[in-house]
Amino acid sequence: MLLNPEIWVAFLTLLALEIVLGIDNIVFISILVDKLPQERQALARRLGLGLALVMRIILLLSLSWVIGLTAPLFTVLAQEISGRDVILILGGLFLLGKATYEIHENLEGEEGHASARVKANFASVLVQIILIDMVFSLDSVITAVGMVDQVSVMIAAVTVAIVVMLFSAEAVAGVVNRHPTLKMLALSFLLLIGLTLLLEGFDQHVPKGYIYFAMGFSVLVELLNIRVRRRREARSRPVELHRRYARSEEEPDSPQP
Repeated sequence: MLLNPEIWVAFLTLLALEIVLGIDNIVFISILVDKLPQERQALARRLGLGLALVMRIILLLSLSWVIGLTAPLFTVLAQEISGRDVILILGGLFLLGKATYEIHENLEGEEGHASARVKANFASVLVQIILIDMVFSLDSVITAVGMVDQVSVMIAAVTVAIVVMLFSAEAVAGVVNRHPTLKMLALSFLLLIGLTLLLEGFDQHVPKGYIYFAMGFSVLVELLNIRVRRRREARSRPVELHRRYARSEEEPDSPQP
């Protein structure tokens, strides 16, 4: 299997897709973990991504159950709803509600201080991470099943993708939490992803390429804005254009007799 080039192509393709899909997970975890004390944030990130890995491996090892989730359970207004659809719809609604709540708290919420009830906060954050991990894991596994036949290749790709996310999660969280605009963009992305999951639950397929292009372009524009702002702050004078024939201050206005 290791010498089969087709296996490697499938592995690398699935790995790239899993990393892209994992961006949603990292953003959501970063925003939730930011509520915890500094010393607990790294632990919460590792636990959240570790739980995501465990869930995805369990789902991959029980593919017959996952495939069975696509069977219709009931019909609503001529629309067949399966177990997968129910999970996606509930997950989409959860993301929409959670992102809206976080936007309100960040912009119009009351100013507060760290609470002494760290255990309760940590537990509530972990529960929310587990809930959304279930949705993202199901979407990730169904995507993997549609691309690769070998379960071992799926598990390898998912594992490597989670390891990459573990190493990049702290950097992503730091950038998002240092810049308010990036944090608002991230919350807006969660609204977009929540709507996408909701539409997927009603069998309205939205090409993810369009979604991720819009997200990537918005982030690129904001990173350019941040870079420009830093350069302005570093300079005490405004930007001046270079003029090849500009007159120097020491040059006299007219030739002296």
